[in-house]
Amino acid sequence: MTSTDASADDTLDLHLPEEFVALFGKDTNTADGTAARRSGDDLLDRVADWGPADTPVGVFRLAPVDAERDVPLIGRWMNDPAVAAFWELTGPQSVTEAHVRAQLTGDGRSVPCIGVLDGVPMSYWEIYRADLDPLARYCPVRPHDTGIHLLIGDAADRGQGIGTTLIRAVTDLVFAGRPTCTRVLAEPDIRNTPSVAAFRGAGFRCAAEVALPAKRAALMVRERYSPEAT
Repeated sequence: MTSTDASADDTLDLHLPEEFVALFGKDTNTADGTAARRSGDDLLDRVADWGPADTPVGVFRLAPVDAERDVPLIGRWMNDPAVAAFWELTGPQSVTEAHVRAQLTGDGRSVPCIGVLDGVPMSYWEIYRADLDPLARYCPVRPHDTGIHLLIGDAADRGQGIGTTLIRAVTDLVFAGRPTCTRVLAEPDIRNTPSVAAFRGAGFRCAAEVALPAKRAALMVRERYSPEAT
């Protein structure tokens, strides 16, 4: 499993009223007088506080991205042809930086993270509010549905079932960290058969095929109490 593709532009182009965002911690101001999100705050019950997960392949945690520290590494991963085929973020480091900063400076509906396994950064994740995402225009979603985008950074970590293991772990972290969330969603390109298989292996089912603006996606769903997840 290499990656699930994503577009922060799609995730971030749905406008949220300031009154709504204000309920979730935007209580400081920038120099131009606009609201700024406090460090660590998001619309996902503080991903930074979710903690580590013990997995069969090691201790895994999601570390919210620090742009200065992490963009060079993420940019290298994005230029791997196997990743680029679905993420379409090849090019200079500025391309990756723009993609990441759009989330970091947004309202908190999408949180980019580095996946750290036994202390080693090895994957990139975007945890996002599917119910606040343009995805909701194309398929039914429930309040607090949470979405996942990911890529496994190095070829040596692919094709060994690590992706399936980590998807399961992150989904468990979502359910533990977000008590109001009843479903975790993903929408890999249907051509990305290793990714679809990895989600199936992690307890997801393919609920539908969805025509999105940039791709035809397999809508993968794992219910909080899904028997496939046990």
